[in-house]
This record gives sequence, C-alpha cells and structure tokens, in this order.
Amino acid sequence: MIAHVRGTVAGVAPDGAVIEVGGVGMRVQCTPGTLALLKPGEPAQVATSLVVREDSLTLYGFGSDDERNVFELLQTASGVGPRLALAMLAVHTPDALRRAVSTEDLGALTMVPGIGKKGAERIVLELRDRLGPPGESGAAGGLPGTRPPRAAQWRDQVQSGLVNLGWPARDADQAIAALEEDGTIGAADGEDPPTVDVAVVLRAALRKLSKQ
Repeated sequence: MIAHVRGTVAGVAPDGAVIEVGGVGMRVQCTPGTLALLKPGEPAQVATSLVVREDSLTLYGFGSDDERNVFELLQTASGVGPRLALAMLAVHTPDALRRAVSTEDLGALTMVPGIGKKGAERIVLELRDRLGPPGESGAAGGLPGTRPPRAAQWRDQVQSGLVNLGWPARDADQAIAALEEDGTIGAADGEDPPTVDVAVVLRAALRKLSKQ
C-alpha cells in the first residue's frame, strides 16, 4: 500500500493532480477541496489509497490521514465504490459524514450525487458502528507547502468540482452566483483579494443545488 506521496506538484486538473516523486509523475485523483490546496511547482504531501482492479491501478489522494481512512471505510458499505466514496468526501467532511451516519441524517447523505434514500439507509445501517462518532480527528489543516486559492481562482475550481459530481455547468454557475448574491461568499475587494475555502464553497453550492 502507498500510504502517502510527497513531492513537487507537476500539474493540477479538475479531477486530479500529478505529483513528481523522484522523477516519476504520480497521478492521484482527489476531491476539489484537496485539489484547491495543490499548486503547480510547489511541494506537497497527500495521504493516499491505492485501489487495485483487474484492469487498473488508481491512486486516490487526500488532505489528511483521516480523510483517507474514512474513504477506505466508506467502501466497506454495500454499493459504495471508490468514486462514490470520493464524491461523499467532496460533499462532506469526515466528521460531517460521521455525524450524518450516527444521527441517521438521510438528507445529508442524499446530497451526494448517486445516493438515494435506500442507499443512504443502507450506508447508515452498515457504517454506524464503523465510522465512529465525530471528533477532533477530522479537523485537518492544509497540506504541507500549500495555501488556499485566491478569490480569482476558486470559481473555476468549484465549478469543475460540481461538474465532476454530475451537475451541468450552467447549474453550477447559477449556484455559485446565488451564493455570491446571498452573501455566503464575500466579494473580492482591493488588489489583494481574500482567500476562499473551496471545500466550504463546494458544499454550500451542493446544498443550493439539492434544494432545486
């Protein structure tokens, strides 16, 4: 098992990044929140989980060991594969997932594209005793050697994240605009705009979209 990858970020795409380790480019698929912390040309370390299939080897990257561990636990539930587990962590933090499962909050779970009511009920039934209660372990800072994106960058990252989760680009843009209008996202001002937490904005946009 590859527990983590540390090196220089060679490139970032909407669904993953390439981290150069010893002259070898390792492609890792990540949530939008993790990708927002990876900057080309800068050093970074991501916790990783290697998923082996008959026809592929896929490396998934996370901003913390806790995210990686929850990703692996989610896949022990019936019908939850790596892509759905990654989508769950794109929508919710590890502790938010623990809270949703422990309190049987089906509404929170069905916010994830690909999870219906029956699927949410199954996840609660099968993972209630595995994920454990929410706690401090899920509170992760930024990746080493990284920083949150400037306001000029976050919009494309949030839009790409929503599209990767199955929402049309037009709906994604409308949700982002709605967040700006209601004050959820502060408008950038001055020559040095504030940083934006892409993961937080992504989750807020998903809440908007789920109410449509």
